[in-house]
Amino acid sequence: MKGIILCAGYGTRMQPYTTEYQKVMLPVHGKPLLEYIVDGLKYAGLKEFIFVVGYRKKQIMDYFGDGKPFDMNIEYVEQQELNGTGGAVLLCENLIEKKHFFLTWGDILVPYEIYKRVYDTFQREKEDFILVTNYQENLKKGCAVICEGNYCVNMIEKPQTYDSNLNNCGIFILNKEIFEILKLIPPSKRGELELTDAIAFGIKERDWNVRLIKMNEGAFRGDFGDPHIYNRLKTNTEWLEKLKKS
Repeated sequence: MKGIILCAGYGTRMQPYTTEYQKVMLPVHGKPLLEYIVDGLKYAGLKEFIFVVGYRKKQIMDYFGDGKPFDMNIEYVEQQELNGTGGAVLLCENLIEKKHFFLTWGDILVPYEIYKRVYDTFQREKEDFILVTNYQENLKKGCAVICEGNYCVNMIEKPQTYDSNLNNCGIFILNKEIFEILKLIPPSKRGELELTDAIAFGIKERDWNVRLIKMNEGAFRGDFGDPHIYNRLKTNTEWLEKLKKS
């Protein structure tokens, strides 16, 4: 199974750091954020990757190259028009040969055991779609995940009101059918092709079963799109141990 990591954004919320760095290459205790994410995915069993690059792509490509020094294989796709997460994923269609692929945002880091749990659940249960959630009290800047048991029944980006404290964590296993849906749905109100809109459409119109992996309340989730969180994580090392715990 190939893993897609989205690494193209400008990281405007992370200025002034991103005037010098691509967001996924922000240094954290001796190595870039992206290397921690790759380590987690390798821990889960993945070795084939597609990096969707754009802003400051050379930083990523110079550091990781073809992936061989890191005991993996990397392909690169450039997202010249930053038209959303769905747009980024759609660029990878021709590089996905198997029926399923792993996907993660490039600015979110979770304990390595979570990546493994997602992949192990897929291997065991053969679900076509898997979505990770984290507990979040205020979802107005997130994506509310509405569930019934262990399955998602709807996703709402940046809701003003919500009946859930489950947020889309940004980690998935997806069936290739997602590409078809991404070509069908219109852009969101902010003019972007949203992956979450495609998943919600698939649930409603195609009866997709989207299996949830729910992170516990208080579980570590490093959001490197938030400068306050980045400042805290780069000056504290205790969280590094949490990467190796479930």
